[in-house]
Amino acid sequence: MYNFDSMQKHLNEELSQSLILDGTKIQWYTDRVKEWEKGNKIAPVTIDIALTRSCNYACHFCYAMTQENDRSVITKQHIFDFLDDAAEIGVKGISLVSDGESTVSPVFVDAVERGGKNGLSMATATNGFLLNQDKLERILPHLTYLRFNISAGEPKRYAEIMGCKEQWFERVCKNIELAVKIKKQKNLKVTIGMQMVFMPQYHDQILPLAKLGKRIKPDYLVIKQCSDDEYGSLGVEYGKYKDHFKLLKEAEAMSDEDYKVRVKWSKIKSEGVRTYQRCYGPPFLLQMSGSGLIAPCGQLFNEKFKKFHIGNITQTRFKDIWESSRYWEVMSYLSSAYFNAQKMCGNLCLQHKVNEYLDGYKKGLTDLKKPESHVKKPQHLSFI
Repeated sequence: MYNFDSMQKHLNEELSQSLILDGTKIQWYTDRVKEWEKGNKIAPVTIDIALTRSCNYACHFCYAMTQENDRSVITKQHIFDFLDDAAEIGVKGISLVSDGESTVSPVFVDAVERGGKNGLSMATATNGFLLNQDKLERILPHLTYLRFNISAGEPKRYAEIMGCKEQWFERVCKNIELAVKIKKQKNLKVTIGMQMVFMPQYHDQILPLAKLGKRIKPDYLVIKQCSDDEYGSLGVEYGKYKDHFKLLKEAEAMSDEDYKVRVKWSKIKSEGVRTYQRCYGPPFLLQMSGSGLIAPCGQLFNEKFKKFHIGNITQTRFKDIWESSRYWEVMSYLSSAYFNAQKMCGNLCLQHKVNEYLDGYKKGLTDLKKPESHVKKPQHLSFI
């Protein structure tokens, strides 16, 4: 059930934040929402992609293990064509996150540079192990944000949780420090963050990680929930999150003028429950697998969801995929009465906050209203 007052309060709080990490920025794209509502073709505001399905880590919490599909290699030409098409049709932001560690791909740096030169807002999340000074100096001028996935603040627990060698912890910490240093030296606008994917059994790392961030001084540390699939394959015990609210609030209290600790409270407190059944988000926030597969969202990458798969950029230009009847048939099905996100999906997907907002709008619980001119635009506006 919706709590209208609570939802409206949360939306108002979001508007007052320069860095929205627990919400959506879809309200700044009312023009696209209106076109979508009329049944017209719209370009996604954001596309979340990976350049490969491969990864050099084996994180305990990794959702990508549930997303396996037929693998293809994304070449430099494939990704350049994709980025050119995305810019042409009106996509605003490309986030290199999705279901693989994009820094493993030999085309990673080239892709960031190409997207930036095309006028796209580029961003990436990474474990950070393969970064170095040369790569950072090349990519940071083209990035809106660089986020390091680091779910522990101590070497031993880092190795256990992140599925890597204990000594890798220090190398990643040095790379974060290097990124912060380059940003300051070159006076770059890029936001540098750290992210903890939090499962209840990692609670002992909340404060050590917050303290580590306080020392390294990225712009922020965000602590987010762990998403699980429809079968609960990762074993996330959502009911146990509440046992650690005190620790999470202690971590937030470490924030200062230059370093913010933010907890994704709305998702953590939801206990993995969706309030909506229709899926409206993918036309605005699309995803692509590191295999080149275009699907509405990452939760539908797995081969068993083939009826939702739309195309592959290693075989077909993205613009042609986007213009195809197949693309819009799949999007229409997800927003129809034939689809029930509460029964047919995992929980807390990337599109969750967009879905929540648009579902509230369709039900008359929230207004479709662009923020007034005096409201300062938040950072990372191209990533909804």
